[in-house]
Amino acid sequence: MSSDNISIRQIETFAELRAVEELQKEVWGIPDMDVVPLTQLIAAKAAGGVLLGAFDAHTLVGFVYGFVAKEDGEMAHHSHMLAVKNAYRNFNLGYKLKLAQREEVLAQGINLITWTYDPLQSLNAYFNFTKLGVVCDRYMINFYGEEASSFLHQSGTDRFWVKWLLTSERVVKRINSAKAELENLSDKLLIEIPGDVNALSDEVAWEWRQRTRSSFTEALEAGYVVREFYREGETGIYILGK
Repeated sequence: MSSDNISIRQIETFAELRAVEELQKEVWGIPDMDVVPLTQLIAAKAAGGVLLGAFDAHTLVGFVYGFVAKEDGEMAHHSHMLAVKNAYRNFNLGYKLKLAQREEVLAQGINLITWTYDPLQSLNAYFNFTKLGVVCDRYMINFYGEEASSFLHQSGTDRFWVKWLLTSERVVKRINSAKAELENLSDKLLIEIPGDVNALSDEVAWEWRQRTRSSFTEALEAGYVVREFYREGETGIYILGK
């Protein structure tokens, strides 16, 4: 398997849209009733949404999907889903899809993309903060309800609401640098998460959820913003600053 034949482009045909439905189920193990359907994808695209696919020749192996939104009264884009087939996880396709999404959104005259993710997922944290340069000042408790349909989230559905400021100096530096340099923050606060929450028992994962939920909500209410993330041994560390 090689990345030579992989291209990123608009998802257009009905067959490609059906492949998006199937890939949702394959990656997240969600039931049919929780899949974002073809009809919704078509409507969102027509209304200014962005739906891009990573294709190995003609086979869909990843996609990113989002729609036009408002953030603090300003136009924004909310990125709802990003998925890559397990066999293609080593080709950096998630990063390439996000950069392609950034270009599409900038072409619409929009400078902000938001999305949510589980703050206990350390790989996503590294990807979002260290590689892309997002920031976060909102913690959503059980954003999708107390029980998630995906097998990846079994300790509630708490989420970070992150902001990707597309033209900011911080983001431009991250995407143009081979190695991200962490910011020097004053009045720093550190919050630890497990290195791999998916490998923990339900009971231990739930303990981490309760402990970090309390820490994040108190810190954000006190005026801190989540700015960075780094991995150290078997743990991950969020860095918050005022």
